[in-house]
Amino acid sequence: MTLKEKIQQDFKEAFKSKEEVKVSTFKILQSEIRNAEIAKKTKLAKEGNTVDIDTKSQLNDEEVIQVVGKEAKKRKDALEIYKKEGRSELQKREEDELAVLVNYLPKQLSEDEVRKIVEESLKESGATGPEDMGKIMKVLMPKVKGKADGNIVNNIVKEVMINYFIA
Repeated sequence: MTLKEKIQQDFKEAFKSKEEVKVSTFKILQSEIRNAEIAKKTKLAKEGNTVDIDTKSQLNDEEVIQVVGKEAKKRKDALEIYKKEGRSELQKREEDELAVLVNYLPKQLSEDEVRKIVEESLKESGATGPEDMGKIMKVLMPKVKGKADGNIVNNIVKEVMINYFIA
């Protein structure tokens, strides 16, 4: 069963059991998945790949995870805003939606795990100074993509680079 099919099945179950937050979260998620498939189909058509375009435009599990990740990031960002503004009712809603989305994302790496991967990537990249951050990121990102928050990764890379090159 693909991740997209799993999401559709879970939506049906939530609908039957009248779980309002899950139903609305799944509706938004399915809409975003459809939008991503339309964008992929449009891109394929522009490239002239019209043979079996409907099948080719279906998202694979990795692409669905990217969509889920974007939706989760939206919830995290909104959550921060609502916390700052003291909007507890909206904050609770975002937390509930985020809890639904997290179930479809890969296990997130801890900061220690990210730090270890950053250090390995630093050595692999052949970086010689802070100006080579791009080289490190090029090696690092495929290893942590979808498994760690980008802001956390960026902060750890900066911290490790300072300790490695300046200390």
